[in-house]
Amino acid sequence: MCGKSHKLVGDGAKMKISLWSPASRQPSMEAATAPEVASSGSTLKVKETSPADAEGPPASPRQEAGSPIPQLLSPIEEHPKIWLPRALRQTYIRKVGDTVNLLIPFQGKPKPQATWTHDGCALDASRVSVCNGERDSILFIREAQRADSGRYQLSLRLGELEATATIDILVIERPGPPQSIKLVDVWGSNATLEWTPPQDTGNTALLGYTVQKADTKSGLWFTVLERYHRTSFTVSNLIVGNSYAFRVFAENQCGLSETAPITADLAHIQKAATLCKTGGFAQRDFSEAPKFTQPLADCTTVMGYDTQLFCCVRASPKPKIIWLKNKMDIQGNPKYRALTHLGICSLEIRKPGPFDGGIYTCKAVNPLGEASVDCRVDVRAPH
Repeated sequence: MCGKSHKLVGDGAKMKISLWSPASRQPSMEAATAPEVASSGSTLKVKETSPADAEGPPASPRQEAGSPIPQLLSPIEEHPKIWLPRALRQTYIRKVGDTVNLLIPFQGKPKPQATWTHDGCALDASRVSVCNGERDSILFIREAQRADSGRYQLSLRLGELEATATIDILVIERPGPPQSIKLVDVWGSNATLEWTPPQDTGNTALLGYTVQKADTKSGLWFTVLERYHRTSFTVSNLIVGNSYAFRVFAENQCGLSETAPITADLAHIQKAATLCKTGGFAQRDFSEAPKFTQPLADCTTVMGYDTQLFCCVRASPKPKIIWLKNKMDIQGNPKYRALTHLGICSLEIRKPGPFDGGIYTCKAVNPLGEASVDCRVDVRAPH
């Protein structure tokens, strides 16, 4: 409101006249334009206002005359927006006992009101701490538990404007062991196993199973296979003569289960029995009558020098050897020595004299027959 005053001064009297300008008491307002949508990771909401709300109720004459002018809210200089880090745009995975410390930057001027929720409910102040600054908000969990898993939402409110961002947190731990394991069958050097999945997978999907074996002699465990997805397996190439026990671990992103069930029965790998089939096999008969394979040879010897006669005979069973001189049996005569070894027959004539010449015969006799060979021996006088 503005006005002008003029003073008129005259003789013995003073007059004061005030003039008022016709300016209006109602302030003028501009309609707010729609703000830009926040970048990736946040959503901006605007509450629409009607023209009647924008104009406001008409001023009363009393308000025009003496009431003070109503104060306006601070203008919005910067729309609320949440800058969600790229690593938090997918599921944020932590292990049980780890610390969760998330810093989420945002913008907005004047400072917006930041609010966190967990699966649509207010945060548990005994477990989760929140610190809101001028340009960021921090969510802090000292020791994460599986119950802390879920969807967390950050909301920024500035007047009628609102921006939101969601973060999925998954807290995992090692899986429980398979419930049971059973030795189904053993044959040759193979053993078949079956087991049941664990009741607790550690709040995440299993990566598979690890199968191990141990023989009773050493008691050491050796891994047969890793990250196997089925619940049955046949272990091969087991050593003959050993006995084996087996166990199975479950595995997820945190590692193997702390314990593993062991088969109650041992797998005994036995040596296969060798059977000799004799039926239908004809035994060969090696029996035969005597037969000379090498005959006696005629010879001339010198009087007084020992002489030997040789021949070879084959027969089964072993034949009886008889030596003859001029068809007379000479066995037992000390002048002659007869030997037989491996079918070779020999006769030694010791220091023959002029009467030792003649026809010598070797006869072989067994139950299947007989055979004989002859030779002529001449004895001459020394020169």
